[in-house]
Amino acid sequence: MTRLDQKLARIHAGTYRPSDFIIADAKDGDMGPSLTACGPHRGADGQWTRHRTRAEFLDQIRAIVRQDIVDIMLASASNLEVLGAEGLFHDSAVKPAIRANDTTDIWVMRGATYVRRPSHPFRTAALPRMRAIGVDLGLYSVTFNNDIDADIASLTAFSQFRDEAAAHGFRYFLEVFNPNVDTGIDPEMLPYYVNDCIVRALAGVVSADRPMFLKIPYNGPKALEELASFDPGLVVGVLGGGAGTTRDTFELLAQAERHGARVALFGRKINLAESPLDIVRLMRAVAGGEAAPIAAVRDYHGALSAKGIAPTRSLEDDLAITEPVLRHAATA
Repeated sequence: MTRLDQKLARIHAGTYRPSDFIIADAKDGDMGPSLTACGPHRGADGQWTRHRTRAEFLDQIRAIVRQDIVDIMLASASNLEVLGAEGLFHDSAVKPAIRANDTTDIWVMRGATYVRRPSHPFRTAALPRMRAIGVDLGLYSVTFNNDIDADIASLTAFSQFRDEAAAHGFRYFLEVFNPNVDTGIDPEMLPYYVNDCIVRALAGVVSADRPMFLKIPYNGPKALEELASFDPGLVVGVLGGGAGTTRDTFELLAQAERHGARVALFGRKINLAESPLDIVRLMRAVAGGEAAPIAAVRDYHGALSAKGIAPTRSLEDDLAITEPVLRHAATA
């Protein structure tokens, strides 16, 4: 069993402990924003100079995998092909996973307007090709928009994906975004609309075809607790969203774990950090209950200072919570 499988087994057995919290690095941005998602190339002082090249981005992935703290490395099929061929994951406890579909709501390339329309299903990666290179896990994404035609098309594509995954022995976890267009639903009700959509979408899916876990936005304690407690067999994880401050990163981890999440999949919060390895190190400490968010921010700035890296924000600014959903339940 992989480290991921061992943790999931303990979660399902009801013997979860904070050290079992699953952390994934989402380095799959080239499937959406594309070139700019590779993140900033920083000078010796840590300041942004230009966008990273693909080669530099692959080096970032290698460094995170070799650090051996995250449980999953999520990347595009083309990048995992390169990294797998060179043996990066051989004897590694980090599980490689691909973004298995790239729906139109993540097509946020420069100048594009695709995201102004309800999400449309689309897939680039071919599962047989992935199995051929030794990858058997992927992320499948669905966005519900209270639009019957768009949502039926998304659910139909999801059904077809499950059939193909079953045929090729491919496992997946399910990402459900908040709506990407105006739905006409009261914002206070929107988190519960998303919860209902998830439960409804999986109600007709037997255990053999269900996702290993969920990846959803953190819509506050009540909505997360409702979904996480509804079905113990459904493991709930949170996505990172925007880069935010370093306090936002650690606060999201602490709150999500406390209110029932057992997985975090962070992309920009790691990729845009001045020191990704230090962010990951402290993410593990916060998720495991070994460090509080404020202390972790101070530790992070201390690490930057020791390495001679100028932080993007002052310590005072980086201790601020900027994401509204996190403010009312902030931890010390």
